[in-house]
Amino acid sequence: MSLPLSIPSPSAAWQYFDVIAWFNGLFHTDIDFSLRIHMYAVCILVGIIAAVLVTNARLNRRGAERWIIIDMAIWCVPFGIVGGRFFHVITHPNDYFAGQALWHVFAVWEGGLAIFGALSFGALGMWLGCRQTGLRVSVFVDALAPGLMLAQAFGRLGNYFNHELFGTPTTLPWGLQIETSNAAYPVGLPAGTLFHPTFAYEILWNLFGMAVILLINRNVKLEWGKTFALYLIWYGAGRMWFESIRTDYSEVFWGFRTNVWAAFLAVGIGVFVFWWQTRNHTGGVPSAYRPGRGPNDEGFQPVITGEVDHPELDSADGASASDAADKPVVARSSTATA
Repeated sequence: MSLPLSIPSPSAAWQYFDVIAWFNGLFHTDIDFSLRIHMYAVCILVGIIAAVLVTNARLNRRGAERWIIIDMAIWCVPFGIVGGRFFHVITHPNDYFAGQALWHVFAVWEGGLAIFGALSFGALGMWLGCRQTGLRVSVFVDALAPGLMLAQAFGRLGNYFNHELFGTPTTLPWGLQIETSNAAYPVGLPAGTLFHPTFAYEILWNLFGMAVILLINRNVKLEWGKTFALYLIWYGAGRMWFESIRTDYSEVFWGFRTNVWAAFLAVGIGVFVFWWQTRNHTGGVPSAYRPGRGPNDEGFQPVITGEVDHPELDSADGASASDAADKPVVARSSTATA
């Protein structure tokens, strides 16, 4: 039953679609096997693509080679997915080790990717990717931050299709309708109870945070990982509240849920990184690459799109600004690390 002034959950038919069945109906063929695509997986994939495009554009403006993000994504994405699933499973053990078939641990399409696990494992993949490409870690994470928030917003849309990540009961006009047959429906509540759409709160929080970070970057030059530190502070602060009103409880330690502790840790790391990098790096990053690893150091010039700041170029030789912009980026000799 549709309730006035509320958000309906999408039909269960929208949770997936069978590609082969659609193909057979369209072309009147008779293929025996089936290929099922889940909307949760589609949302995750769209989020990854969006993050790749945004990060690629930001890296290009910083002076990195065009599409070097593909080399980084090969490392970051698999590590992030494995880490996200691992963290979700260990913080919700009753969902997987209380009589259920063990294969559900690997059923990512059913939902269940934790951002804190994705960040932790993805950091390892990022480090390996930066070792391979020569990018500075600080440059990459600063370029990644806005795109990561966009990817998370798409991921939370997938939770909407899966009828999950809803909060405590509410009488607010934007309450979410959840069917009583949902396994996560709180026991004892009457049919027609509305719930906080926490997935939507997080979507809006991430999109707003992305806009704030991009606006700050237009007016203040935050380098050496400080843009990523802002992301950790912003997301962690919001997640502490979202987590406190969710009904799908994670494990509790010392009176707080695991994800609340993880969000608190993210804020703490963000504050520390911002303070430490501000204290130790007063100038700008000389190059997107570590010393000796830039394309110019290997004898070829990178293809750069957009406007790029070149603090290394000295216009005192009488060259015009436009001439300087056409020169290759040369990394300064520096002992600074990412």
